Order: sequence, then C-alpha cells, then structure tokens
Amino acid sequence: MDQRDMTARQFGATAANYLGSSVHAKGADLERLEALTRRLQPARALDLGCGAGHAAFALARGGAASLIAYDLSERMLAVVEHEAQARGHLQIAIRRGAAERLPFDDASFELIVTRYSAHHWPSVPAAVAEMVRVMRPGGTLVAIDVVAPEAALLDTTLQTIELLRDMSHVRNYRESEWRSMLNLPQLGAASSEQWKLPLEFDSWVQRIATPARRVAALRAVFDDLPTEAREYFSVGADGSFVSDAMWIEAAKRS
Repeated sequence: MDQRDMTARQFGATAANYLGSSVHAKGADLERLEALTRRLQPARALDLGCGAGHAAFALARGGAASLIAYDLSERMLAVVEHEAQARGHLQIAIRRGAAERLPFDDASFELIVTRYSAHHWPSVPAAVAEMVRVMRPGGTLVAIDVVAPEAALLDTTLQTIELLRDMSHVRNYRESEWRSMLNLPQLGAASSEQWKLPLEFDSWVQRIATPARRVAALRAVFDDLPTEAREYFSVGADGSFVSDAMWIEAAKRS
C-alpha cells in the first residue's frame, strides 16, 4: 500500500471523528479565514485536503460564491457533503484527488486554502506548484499547519511522535522550509504568524485510532524525552503537549 492509499484509508476509517474534533472545528484561524473571505469575496475558492470540511465551512460563511472541498478520502468527502447540506452551504461541491495532481484548469480560483493537511502530502513542492497553476493572478494562497521548530532536536522529536501516532504522516515542515517552498517567481513575499496548539493526549490518539502498541511507544518516548524537548513542547504528566501551528499566506503576482 502506498502512502496516498494509506492516508485515504486511515482518514476514511476515522472521518466522523474529525467533524467533532475541537482541534479541527474551532480556532481563531477559522475566524480569520472567514474574515479573509469576506474581504476578498472570491467567486471561486478551493479547500485543499479538506478533511471534515471546517475550512470550507469558514469560506462558505465568509461568502465564497462557489467552492470545492477536495480530499483523497471518499468518506471524508461524504462527511463534508452531508454537513454542508445540513448547514445550508449549498455552494460547496466535493471532488476527490491528490494535492499534487489537481483536476482543474489554470487560473480557476481566487482563494486556495489548506488546513492541517499538508503534512500528509508526499510532495508539498509539487502541490504548491499545482496551487499556483490553478490560482488566478492576484489570488491568495493560505496554508495552515502544525510546523516543526527550527532546532534539529525539537524537529526530530515532533516527527517521531507524529509518525508513531499516524503512519500516514510525512512531515511537519519548518517555517523556513515553507518559505523556501513558497519562494516562487509567481508569488509575492509570504507573511506568516505562529501560535501554540494544545493537544490532549487521549483525544489526540483516539481521533486517528492509533493502535495500542503505538500508544505505548508514544508514552515511552514522552517519558524519555530530553529536558529541552519536554520543556519546549510543555509535556504534561498525561502526555498532553503543545505544538506550534502556523498561518502562511502569499499572493500570486498579477
């Protein structure tokens, strides 16, 4: 089974968990997405790697005239389609596929958003190139994700616990890596903002249905972390911790 199939299967089996997840369903970044959409008033928007659709719902609340929720998982898309109907977001359509191969024409969207998804993509640079291709001149790209610290020890710690929790994890990139990937001739200078994202251990592993043997391995890793990592991630006695999240935004040159 390749990585894309693993991701689709993993999130298909746990799709409903992400609709009710407070980590995914709430956050000032969703309010910011809604406000950005109200300001831009895009005729067409794309939520790339939509998961349970929380970014898409924020774009719909902000007044996007038409938007596509795009994901690898058919069951995730079914959750989005059902919830969009229930919330009255009739402008949301679903489409299945990989981030690195977008089935859309050039210059199709004024606003492209991805939220807590890019760390599962086999090639973020390929996906960024596709986002730039399908974005209209003057359009806006927003990526929201957990980011790795710049320090190698802390970066390795984050990747280790993320992979133990979820075998479909590829990489949480550093801010410097994101800036490098967005440093393209077609894009203007990126702006970014980071914040701390609290993660409660039990719900964190239950949400993705981490097997018991890997939960035990996670607890062992947390117990043996060096002081620098334990302090940086604010690891609690129960394994709960704090990660860095980031909003990074760039506009396509006209």
